[in-house]
Amino acid sequence: MTTLIKSATIIDSSSPYHNQNKDLLIVDGKINKIADSIPFKNEYKLVEKENLHVSCGWFDTSVSFGEPGYEERETIKNGLQVAAKSGFTAVALNANTNPIIDNKSSVEYLLNKSTNSATKLYPITALTQQSKGIDLAELYDMQKHGAIAFGDYNKPIANDNLMKIALLYAQNFDGLVLSFPKNNSIAGEGIANEGVNSTKLGLKGSPALAEHIQIARDLFLLEYTGGKLHIPTISTAKSIDLIKEAKKKGLQVTCSVAIHNLCLSDDELHSFDSSYKTNPPLRTKNDIKALQKAVKSGIIDIITSDHNPIDIEHKKVEFSEAKDGTIGLESAFGALNTIFKLEDFIESITSKPKQIFGIESNSITEGNPAEITFFNPETEYIFNKEHILSTSKNSAFINKKMKGQVYGVFANNQLIIN
Repeated sequence: MTTLIKSATIIDSSSPYHNQNKDLLIVDGKINKIADSIPFKNEYKLVEKENLHVSCGWFDTSVSFGEPGYEERETIKNGLQVAAKSGFTAVALNANTNPIIDNKSSVEYLLNKSTNSATKLYPITALTQQSKGIDLAELYDMQKHGAIAFGDYNKPIANDNLMKIALLYAQNFDGLVLSFPKNNSIAGEGIANEGVNSTKLGLKGSPALAEHIQIARDLFLLEYTGGKLHIPTISTAKSIDLIKEAKKKGLQVTCSVAIHNLCLSDDELHSFDSSYKTNPPLRTKNDIKALQKAVKSGIIDIITSDHNPIDIEHKKVEFSEAKDGTIGLESAFGALNTIFKLEDFIESITSKPKQIFGIESNSITEGNPAEITFFNPETEYIFNKEHILSTSKNSAFINKKMKGQVYGVFANNQLIIN
């Protein structure tokens, strides 16, 4: 298959064509030629779009689908199609399934289900057996069969010694350990950020302290053990300070932030819309400012959608009873491009996450495999239910103003265009 991409502005700081408008010819999945103008032939597939921009394929490091066990929320097949149409050529899939992904057979199941998709699936398996936080899962065995990291999704490891052992053990095979930043004994039954809004609304508060204590503990353990630690979806200004100091010490620690925590504050909770019930909870406007600043400075390494489909029976209920989570793949680019300049965040969804999770990143250069995202950074619109491609519709971004339209991807020798 030969694909011609006409008049595309290349956004890739690792490419010699960065910020240049070029034609790209892709032959059998590889970038064959990049030039000012390449003649079109009838046998070519043509990609020609208004204000077309291309970048290295985007990678989302925290995605949930449901399958196996919760197919009513999202199947792997449809989830990967949603990811491709949302601009992502790779996703890291969380282990919040039934059964939990905690052995090599379940890793192989995920990989087999995703074989022919344009978007590549990378499993993040459970750190502990059945994500119960008691015994370590078969980490080395799972990594040999395709796992890229280990973490109990949205479940903190309460046992300090277990986390210490995990960090020590994973060093034997250069494994990446994830630790969700929440101390349950401090957070208690809190369902909203502890503060003015939770008090006004009568919602049980989850203090930011619960996040800080867990991060501080994990950083002390990392300093003692060595190894690699990734802290997913931080949400407060103090968390940034803790991680910044750890990086200054030379510790191998990285972190991510969810897009909804970058854009939405706990002021949204006045509607009691359960789409805004997330874990970690939406925080204050001051936290948002600090998180955005940390993305620009590079203290926060990765931006994720933290896409988490929840079926209507578990979301369209009283706020306190609803399950945590919002979908985010479809709204990811539009939301980010609204609050940041393109150069402020593009590496946080391309090269940086791939480097941290040990995935090859192919720059837009002749001879390289084509793994490309197509988009227009200027289109403005209101995000509504018509833009949702996921089976579940629990989006925190409904009726929010967006900037930027995703056209699709070229990956795995497949062209997916909206």
